[in-house]
Amino acid sequence: MALSQDEIFDKVQEALVEALGVDDDEVTEEATLVGDLGAESIDFLDIVFKLEKAFGIQIPREELSPEDILTDSNLVKDGIVTSQGIAELKSRMPWANLDAFEQNPRVQDFGNLLTVGDLVGYVGSKTA
Repeated sequence: MALSQDEIFDKVQEALVEALGVDDDEVTEEATLVGDLGAESIDFLDIVFKLEKAFGIQIPREELSPEDILTDSNLVKDGIVTSQGIAELKSRMPWANLDAFEQNPRVQDFGNLLTVGDLVGYVGSKTA
């Protein structure tokens, strides 16, 4: 039986609280993993491990972090992701809300894009 959004959120929240040492009331749908919750590169390994264990899923790195798009000179010009690059990101990350990033698609800002809600959507797509 598929988990509800609330059940997925609760497990994601628990994983983030454990991995990042934040309070559960800080882990809201809108909170960004990097900017609001202070996640660093090394933390993502722990987060992925905890989510894989909690949900019994495999999380390929490129699904959560499509670096190949962000380093492709055909999809990025002068540090800005092109419209073709945005389209590629949307096709690879249908669970992420890219609206804000699309307004100012600087590669350096991409890492601060992912929200808790996006992560819940991602896990939901993997467990459906």
